[in-house]
Amino acid sequence: MVLPKRITVSLASFLLMILLGGCFVGSGDMRAAGAQEAVTTTSAPISVSQAAILIEPALIASTTIAQAQPTVLTATLLPPTPDLTGVPLHELSIATLRNATYPGSEFVFEQTLEAGSNYNRYVVSYLSDSNKIYAMMTIPWEARPATGYPVVIFNHGYIPPEQYRTTERYVAYVDAFARNGYIVIKSDYRGHGSSEGDASSAYGSAAYVIDVLNALASARLYPDADPNRIGMWGHSMGGYITLRAMVADQDIKAGVIWAGVVASYDDLFQSWFRRGTSPSPTPNGRTSWRTQLVEQYGTPDDNPAFWASLSANSYLADLTGPVQLHHGTSDDDVPFQYSVTLEEQIQMAGGSVELFLYNNDDHNIATNRDNALALSVVFFNQHVKGAYG
Repeated sequence: MVLPKRITVSLASFLLMILLGGCFVGSGDMRAAGAQEAVTTTSAPISVSQAAILIEPALIASTTIAQAQPTVLTATLLPPTPDLTGVPLHELSIATLRNATYPGSEFVFEQTLEAGSNYNRYVVSYLSDSNKIYAMMTIPWEARPATGYPVVIFNHGYIPPEQYRTTERYVAYVDAFARNGYIVIKSDYRGHGSSEGDASSAYGSAAYVIDVLNALASARLYPDADPNRIGMWGHSMGGYITLRAMVADQDIKAGVIWAGVVASYDDLFQSWFRRGTSPSPTPNGRTSWRTQLVEQYGTPDDNPAFWASLSANSYLADLTGPVQLHHGTSDDDVPFQYSVTLEEQIQMAGGSVELFLYNNDDHNIATNRDNALALSVVFFNQHVKGAYG
């Protein structure tokens, strides 16, 4: 078994943080967001340093082998692609996601926000299942490449929908990619903030994945975006969305997942009971996704083909883009073993993957955030943009 890697603080990483000191500065840009998965909570205008932040791989911190052996999860290490003969296709199934169409729409520029240091910021909207969905969008100031700017579709983690605001949360994260020449699109998801539609349980409904796939389609329609250079980033619930989107749409060039809910549905059913302070992403008054699915289809032991049909992990052989995983070993919301197992599953499926574990770090990778962001930017530069810088 290939053991995962973890970031260690070294002279190189210290120099990196000095170099990037201005990159991650924003009003209210705090490390943790209490009981929520998002890291930034400000609604005040961001103030960004003018310091250059083009990242060279030589400045990235060294890696060492993690000492702790991962816990073995309940499901088969590499779930077989399910035989769906006679299995009714549920809205959550990967087959259903693949069979659907995602037309997206042209972006409507709703509001111009204060600019970043080398990019413009907007609130835009697009259509998903006839719902008007709002998103944060950044556009670089640098000259438009001949084929258009590379794009990062940015999938946020769980935030109570009634508290969500398009211009808040993840300010430093969006800034890191925007300052390096990417169009960044951070979708609200339906039912969040002012976006139309009903919020749902991410794990019991395909709605948020559909919203992201329509954002992806909308990005491909945008004339200044390069439709062939689009990557996807996701945190926690957003990591779950990212993995599902990547097995549904094989033209996504690369994915980066932080603290992702990336276990199979069998494992989620058997082992995932949220231990931390984050609230459950099932809206109040609704039956949990476990209860709903068991009542209709039985448990994973009763109906393994059905549960396998829901899992992106069953389709990892179809991944066409590389995946980078980040996880703190003291994450109390999503077990880091989920990322360890996904790394092994992708390797067994013949895919390209790298994993960084951060000893004693939390669900937000708060202590090592700058290192993890730097690694994420370099990964996208290599696999999406096509060249460093």
